[in-house]
Amino acid sequence: MRKSREGGRVGAQVSTPTARAERPLRSDARRNRERLIAAGRAVLTTRGSEASMDEIAKAADVGVGTLYRHFPRRIDLVEAVYREEVDALVALAGQVAERLGAWEAMVAWFEGFVDYAHAKRTFLTELHEAFEKNPELALSSREKIRGAMGQVLGRAQEAGVARSDIDGADLQQLVGGMCMARTASLEQNRRLLLLVLDGIRTAGPGSLMATAAQRRERR
Repeated sequence: MRKSREGGRVGAQVSTPTARAERPLRSDARRNRERLIAAGRAVLTTRGSEASMDEIAKAADVGVGTLYRHFPRRIDLVEAVYREEVDALVALAGQVAERLGAWEAMVAWFEGFVDYAHAKRTFLTELHEAFEKNPELALSSREKIRGAMGQVLGRAQEAGVARSDIDGADLQQLVGGMCMARTASLEQNRRLLLLVLDGIRTAGPGSLMATAAQRRERR
């Protein structure tokens, strides 16, 4: 086979990072990758920036070499963990819609959002690095989450159990901003979430809005 001017063989396949990334993983490699992402999520959520790659490999029960074959840089693992968290949160919107009523589904999804946001906060510094490396990651993830949020909210609005004068962007700013407060605990954010949701619920038994309306009627 003759050679090209650049020294490579004419007709030979060139192996590129993109081509390698698109090849399907063997079953054992796929399982190792899944275990590494799961371990990365658990360790990063607990230890944040203090978590070491050795800790993550040990938690996944694989060698450090295996970890670096899948994720050559720490930021690659952080990005993979974040992508899976976003995808799981987006998928949750469809899952709760299949088994719960409109209001209950919205509450369940937002509880998932609060848990997601709290976990993300522990390694936020590293996420910022990932966003700087790949600005599209932050933008596309935000749009995916806003779409899922709009899905559960829209269903609740169509059912007449949520106010019609609010949209997904409003709720994302309200609940997301609340969850990013550094001093807030997960338990506190879960309590605050119920107050926020009660504020957008149409008047019904037991809601704060209904209680306020009853007080006004008694005056």
